[in-house]
Amino acid sequence: MRIDIVAVGRLKAGGVRTLFDLYVDRTGRAGRQLGLTLNTYEVPESRLPQASARKDGEAQALLAKCRNDAIIVALDEGGKSLDSRTFAARVGAWRDEGTDGLAFVIGGADGLGPAVLDRARLVLAFGSMTWPHQLVRAMLAEQLYRATTILSGHPYHRD
Repeated sequence: MRIDIVAVGRLKAGGVRTLFDLYVDRTGRAGRQLGLTLNTYEVPESRLPQASARKDGEAQALLAKCRNDAIIVALDEGGKSLDSRTFAARVGAWRDEGTDGLAFVIGGADGLGPAVLDRARLVLAFGSMTWPHQLVRAMLAEQLYRATTILSGHPYHRD
């Protein structure tokens, strides 16, 4: 199953980029044995003056990067919080059901537009706090790595 991380904005060099790249690499290596591949895509931040217009424009750009048959998982502070084992089980179930692709979609500073949220099969939150959208990318990459280790029985995750 192909897993895509599709996000608004360019991840600049520095600590967050280093952390993101570390977990993307680990997920790619660990995921192969489970039939999972990981790809990442960035879309530019909108320069429109109104937040609603920015979110709408970014939503269209994000969805354009998603495969038509992909299950969309939107990252949004208003979403559902899952523990790591439940998240891993959900990813594993989608894979086992024959899902060809998952697209984890991360909006910009203003969040996600309704077009993405309406299309999402799951709206996911990393707790009730607001997190910087670039940090969410690194957190998601780590959780995807953690999911691969849980699914493979590797001892990385501890309850």
